[in-house]
This record gives sequence, C-alpha cells and structure tokens, in this order.
Amino acid sequence: MTKILLSTGNIVSGGPSIIRKPGTFRSNLELTNSLRSNFLAAQEDYAAEVAQSHGGAANGNGSTTNGTDANAETGGGRPTASAWTASEDGILYVPAVHWDAHGLQEEPAHYDITAKLFFLPGAVASQRPRFAGEALAHVLRELRAPAVDLLIVSFPGMSFKGDCEWEADRINAGQGNDEDEMATWPAIEELHRAGLAKKLGLAEFGSEKLARFLDKVQVRPAVNQINLKNCCNVPPPLAQLAKEQGIDLLVHSDCTDILPKGTLRDLLGQGLGGAGLLADSETGTGGLRGDLTPQWVVKYTAVVRDRGVIENKGYFAGAELADE
Repeated sequence: MTKILLSTGNIVSGGPSIIRKPGTFRSNLELTNSLRSNFLAAQEDYAAEVAQSHGGAANGNGSTTNGTDANAETGGGRPTASAWTASEDGILYVPAVHWDAHGLQEEPAHYDITAKLFFLPGAVASQRPRFAGEALAHVLRELRAPAVDLLIVSFPGMSFKGDCEWEADRINAGQGNDEDEMATWPAIEELHRAGLAKKLGLAEFGSEKLARFLDKVQVRPAVNQINLKNCCNVPPPLAQLAKEQGIDLLVHSDCTDILPKGTLRDLLGQGLGGAGLLADSETGTGGLRGDLTPQWVVKYTAVVRDRGVIENKGYFAGAELADE
C-alpha cells in the first residue's frame, strides 16, 4: 500500500503555464491543469540539473547541447520518478515539495486563510478523520501558518440541481449520507478545538439537510457554501434557516467530485499529458502498479486582508495505491 500526496504549489505565482479560461473556472479543471503544470515544471527542473551537470544546456526535448540525453534513465523521454518525487514518512510526494522555500510573505495574522476539504467518492468514510488531519497539516505546513481562518468541508454526493430553487432544495434533502457525515464531523470539531481552524463550514447543504445537521452537532458551522450554477436563486427555506441560525451563505463554483479516479490515473499515467509515474495499463511496465483511489482534495487560499489580494492559492490531493 502506497500513500501518495499530489501538490500544485502556489498557482497564483505559477505563470501562464497554468491554463485558465475566461468566466467561471471550475475547481476540477483548475486542479488538473495546475497539477500537470507542476509535474512538468518539476521534471524540467530535473532535466536542467542533469544538463548542467554534463556541461550543456537543455534544449527543450530532454537532450543537452553536448548531445547528452537528460532523460536517459527512463529510456522513454521522461526522468525517473525518483528524480522529481520524494518519499517522506511513508508518503510519496508528487512532485517533491521543498517546504523551506514556501510560506507566506507576511505574518499569518495579515491574511484571511480558507481551506476547503473535499471528501471524495470511493474513499472509505471511516478514514475521513485521518484525511482531515492530514489535509489541514499539509496546508499549514505549506503556508507556515498556525491555523486557517475557515475550514469548509464538502461531502460527496451533494448538489443543488433542479428546475427551480424549491426543487433543488427538495432533492438535496435526500442526498449524501447523514450517518457518515455525522460520524465525520466530530473530527472536524476537534481541529477547531485544537485551534487549527478558527471557523468551520459546510458545502451544499439545503434547508432540510442543514436543519438535521444542526440538531446533532456541538460546533455549528459558520458558513454554508452552495453552488447555484443549475439553480439561479437561494431556496427561501434555506435563506430563512441560515438567517435564524446566523450562518453565512456563500456561493461557489466547485465540483463535488473534484478528482475522479480515471482523471487521477490519466494524470499519473504513461499517456499524453501524464506524469509517467504509473505503469502502462496494457503492458504493465514503466512505473507503479496497483489500484489507485483518490481520497481527498484540499484547496487553500491566503488573501492579504488589507488589500483583498490572493497571494497564495493551491491544492493538495491524497490518494492510495493498493498493491496488486
């Protein structure tokens, strides 16, 4: 069993190599494009180091100006995985993370830091407390911050879809899994009590779901995010409940299943645009083998409070590769 941690780095400073499209940009596209960009950058950095060690300059195709093949270890045009990934405490970091080079430019008190944790379909629900702790720990280490100001939790199977806001709210009442959600929340509350998350939030909870949830929790969410892409207005029952309970309603454009299993395999596979980390699906050669399951994704943003400018934004994603 191999634990894998994928990271995008700070995509605000990532430059034009990160693909962006006009209009509303859904987080799943931002995540996959940013991961590809970071994988490629790490591999190119390795090629440049090899080129320099051989006394030449990389010419863009993996070769140096003196004819040395910078990717000779793989025989397939890519650096070996060990050259641009790293293993630490039983986790395979893809790519390797140079923690000492990261962090906020000013004191953490000058920022509003938000983290949104997505629990993914297919991952074992009983493991969510561990996922939450791991995800938040990586964000805090990345930003060198003692806590996030807001931690929003997104459970799988939730949405706001319908011909009108009333129908969307009605459909939402039967979505998700109340039992799993309630079993997970105490671990989120512990992160709050430990001072790691100053406020907590939910995503995609309609009026009935939210009412049931509030009746059973000890630390109530301060925020409820909803996606109105397929529903133009906030359902009146939800607006009324949020007002009564002092919960802020925020709009987002995130995708609940932000990193599907097939997408992750494509990102790490041998195909076009893949990182070459996994073995070829047909031949079984060229990399790691096993059943790959994405477990969680966390998106984080650090906004300079006085200027309203996003200084740092990125993603971490956790996955597990089961041995064959």
